[in-house]
Amino acid sequence: MQHRNEHREVGDEEFMSLARDEAKARMLRKIMQNLSRGNEGDPLTEMARDVMSGRKGIREAIREAPQDESLLVRFETFQQRWDSLSESDRLAAEREARSYLEEQRQEIVTEREASQRASSTPPRHSARR
Repeated sequence: MQHRNEHREVGDEEFMSLARDEAKARMLRKIMQNLSRGNEGDPLTEMARDVMSGRKGIREAIREAPQDESLLVRFETFQQRWDSLSESDRLAAEREARSYLEEQRQEIVTEREASQRASSTPPRHSARR
């Protein structure tokens, strides 16, 4: 029997052990999903593809991530940009992040409500005369 995992992507639950919050798990999944669409041979893209396909869990992928110079440069660039932000810009970025997490929470609630409506069966009406 052949397994067809090439098009399967993991869901938010894959990231709960790391994020410990549904909205943060969803955000992390979306980030990994976006990273997985990168260039062939990019270590970050390959790691994200392994996670999104279910070949590796997020913790395993992080543990086994290659010590690639390009990853270190990316992190250092991010850190330099963050450090160069003014206090007000950092606060604005934090507010934006909180707002984004709240949007993710609302998206989760909306999806659950839609799923519950779809799974509930309408009441049967009897024709009484």
